[in-house]
Amino acid sequence: MTMQETIRSKIQQRLDPMHLDVADESHMHNVPEGSESHFKVTVVSDRFNGKKLIARHRVINEILADELRTGIHALALHTLTPDEWFEKSGRVPASPECLGGSKSTQ
Repeated sequence: MTMQETIRSKIQQRLDPMHLDVADESHMHNVPEGSESHFKVTVVSDRFNGKKLIARHRVINEILADELRTGIHALALHTLTPDEWFEKSGRVPASPECLGGSKSTQ
């Protein structure tokens, strides 16, 4: 199972989200080809109702604790309630360009 599939499966099992998108953005970074290290995760769940953003992120970090310890370098999280998702018309911000490694400007 790929890292992307693992992330999707674990979040799906624990949160039963109404929307889940797991994008592997590793290709946008200065990593070897085939790396699975940078992900953008959008989760829309009723379980986020009444939770502050930091609490929502902690939920995801707990679900993916093993992966964060062993393979994920970067995780961009967009954690929304269904109402927030509809207010944003199902859109989340694009990830910024990578400035790490040899791409940084000094």
